[in-house]
Amino acid sequence: MSAREALAEIASIPRDCGEPVFAEPWEARAFALAVHLNERGVFTWSEWADAFGANLKANTQAGEPGSYYEIWWQTLEEMGERHGLASAVERSHRSGEWQAAAARTPHGKPIEL
Repeated sequence: MSAREALAEIASIPRDCGEPVFAEPWEARAFALAVHLNERGVFTWSEWADAFGANLKANTQAGEPGSYYEIWWQTLEEMGERHGLASAVERSHRSGEWQAAAARTPHGKPIEL
């Protein structure tokens, strides 16, 4: 099954005329990252759907539903850690580096780490 076919099976993904829609650029990047990691064999769509569904359910039951893509991102972080891509400590460190680089970069210029 192709990534496109697998994604079509995720019924709750926001769509417009059958195509995924995104409210913010980061949502599209998070979506693309999940597709890329699947295509690289990091996880299967079945594994993704199980983890994402569990996170949707847990957030809803906790009364903190969050946005669809906030939960998507949460699942990406968990899958990355589960598959040895980056630990929570590594993500935190890299995030700090990114914030510092962004703060010193003039508007309109590429951010370099």
